[in-house]
Amino acid sequence: MTLQELGIDRPKRDSAHGAPFVDPLTELGNARHLKETVCTLAAERASDPAPFTIGLANLDGFKPINDLFGPEAGDQILRQVAHRLKACVPEGATVTRTADDEFAIVLPLVFERRSAEKRGQMLKEVLSSPFALGDRNVRLSASFGFAVYPFAGDTFDDLLKSADTALYRSKRRGRGQITVYSQEIAQEMKHATQLEQALRNAIIAGGIDVHFQPIVDLRSDRPVGFEALARWCDADLGYVSPAVFVPFAEERGFIDALSEMLLRKAARAALSWPEDLFLSFNLSSVQLMDPATSARLLAIIAQVGLDPRRLELEITETAAMADAGTAQRIVTELRAAGVRVSLDDFGTGQSSLGRLRDFSLDKVKIDRTFVSGISTDRTSEHIVKAIVSMCEGLELAVVAEGIEHSSEALKLKALGCGLGQGYFYGKPADADATLRYLSEHYRDTAVR
Repeated sequence: MTLQELGIDRPKRDSAHGAPFVDPLTELGNARHLKETVCTLAAERASDPAPFTIGLANLDGFKPINDLFGPEAGDQILRQVAHRLKACVPEGATVTRTADDEFAIVLPLVFERRSAEKRGQMLKEVLSSPFALGDRNVRLSASFGFAVYPFAGDTFDDLLKSADTALYRSKRRGRGQITVYSQEIAQEMKHATQLEQALRNAIIAGGIDVHFQPIVDLRSDRPVGFEALARWCDADLGYVSPAVFVPFAEERGFIDALSEMLLRKAARAALSWPEDLFLSFNLSSVQLMDPATSARLLAIIAQVGLDPRRLELEITETAAMADAGTAQRIVTELRAAGVRVSLDDFGTGQSSLGRLRDFSLDKVKIDRTFVSGISTDRTSEHIVKAIVSMCEGLELAVVAEGIEHSSEALKLKALGCGLGQGYFYGKPADADATLRYLSEHYRDTAVR
């Protein structure tokens, strides 16, 4: 089999522009060199397809380092990465630089998944050591995607696409991950693409529903507000959990569109409730890193006509810590407009007391992990008691989440917890069912 049959035309050297196969920064081969290397190796093995592997390595967090220290420092790091990779690959392997912070490795003697993973782990450890930048050191991690010929593709383009798919999956899973392409991964990525398209279309069409779960005054068991929760049932995909599609929207960059559509729907529904009931709505970590968030949210409720004093926004400690300075400004702007802000999942973060000190908050929600054990576990009981007492001293309202049994409700009442939420008081329900709930549970008030 010839190089042309494998999808490559051998490039001609151009003396006017130097060697066409060399990356001038690192002096490694470039993308053209990678293509010729892979196709030559495939041609040699075409008659008896002995496997080989190509891997892609992408530096995690390189752009912030480049922005912080400047492009010259970034170039130094790239040269050091090139040197380390070249020094630790086995004899006969080829290392190339194929993009800004992406490198490719051709491994002729790596024949299967476990060997590729083992090689990836070795390369990952080599790149995890500090990089010297003058008198300072910086640390980076790298993510890897591997594809084994001919199982992941028998042409250069297919093989590279498979390696790129594996790399993309590694990046989705977090920093420093290693993935070897397989049919299962291909199906997973195909499903992710289908999910993305369906979710984008649903957002445009307003096809994500809002359900509402009551929040009650534990002294009277009377509803004082509702938390808005997203629900999605797609015609082709069926029911998709918000635990799947909300993080997916964050990852793919359209959480703002999803959140704003849901807030508009929820605020409109809240107009039909008695005016002293509040609407609780969750903000994502991405929104808490965007300085324009407060203006956008306030504009939505102004358009709908909802009094900002009836809106309560829930943030998690993890989300607030992603960019604490921006998050603080957003919270301050929202509270200045009359919106209340509560800290969700309290007790599960690493520095919850620090968040209470640093942020001006109105309410704390005790995580369900403590509430579920309050009737039988003394430790959980003491933790809840301490949180209630502390919040009382700080003049913060307290909501206990995840109340599922009367015994939990009674214990929380005895501990002085003011508000509660959970299946015991009501499951999330759509707007119409919420109005029916109010007609049954909201005493002495006619629902508009």
